[in-house]
Amino acid sequence: MAPPTFDLQAHSTCSDGALSPRDVVAAARAAGVELLALTDHDTVDGVDEALDAAAAERLRVVPATELSSIDGGRDDLHVLGYGIDHRSAALRDALERFCADRVARGERMADALREHGLEVDFPDRGGRPVGRPHLALAAFEHPANRMRLREEGIVNFSQLLEAYLIPGAPAYRRRTTPNVTEAIATIHAAGGVAVWAHPFWDVDAGEEVLALVDRFAAEGLDGVEAFYVTHTEPQTRLVADHCARRGLLTTGSADFHGPDHPRFNAFRAFELHGLQPNLGPIRSGLA
Repeated sequence: MAPPTFDLQAHSTCSDGALSPRDVVAAARAAGVELLALTDHDTVDGVDEALDAAAAERLRVVPATELSSIDGGRDDLHVLGYGIDHRSAALRDALERFCADRVARGERMADALREHGLEVDFPDRGGRPVGRPHLALAAFEHPANRMRLREEGIVNFSQLLEAYLIPGAPAYRRRTTPNVTEAIATIHAAGGVAVWAHPFWDVDAGEEVLALVDRFAAEGLDGVEAFYVTHTEPQTRLVADHCARRGLLTTGSADFHGPDHPRFNAFRAFELHGLQPNLGPIRSGLA
């Protein structure tokens, strides 16, 4: 079966990706993507560049973003917003607040890394969001940590992130805003549709995922990223079937971060398993 021709999550240098928005579009086109979403974390700064590049590359780009959110004791659920008015002043004000919280959280995690004996210089990204991958890379590349990391068997920044900066790890610190309901409302206020990203990345049990889908749908969620590069076939079918019964959208992505990323390095690297996605209004490039 041919891989999907859409890929609705990708990241550029405007957040934690390795390529510029223009180069992300070019890489997507070279991989055969026909419908793309640039979903940088808590920012829309790369959307105009991606839209301009898409015109030359002859593919459609959906204006989008990915909002990192909290939900009770859950530290980091991601809500994708598609078809948003990325020039909305209200949206940009909200994103500025979310990014300020992201920076404060990053500083707390940098302090925690130091408390655990790792040297790290806080990344200067010229006002762009600083996320956990940037902190992990800064700590991994710091020469003072070289021997320590070698002894721990950490050979790349992704392994450092998983050892120190994911929920439950010693240097992880949670953000304080927005919660999932606020993220959904922010996306809707900007004219977009809200989709829960990679549910099994954040929640292990299938029954818990479905219960959250139901609760978030009651709070306005429009769909779920059922088709995802790390989802198994049973996980995919469970979520896709549940969303179909509820009339929710089902999207998919390979979560492209760059060609050299240890995990998210190729477009269209996710499976449909013979199922039919429901992209709804996202298919036209606008929600």
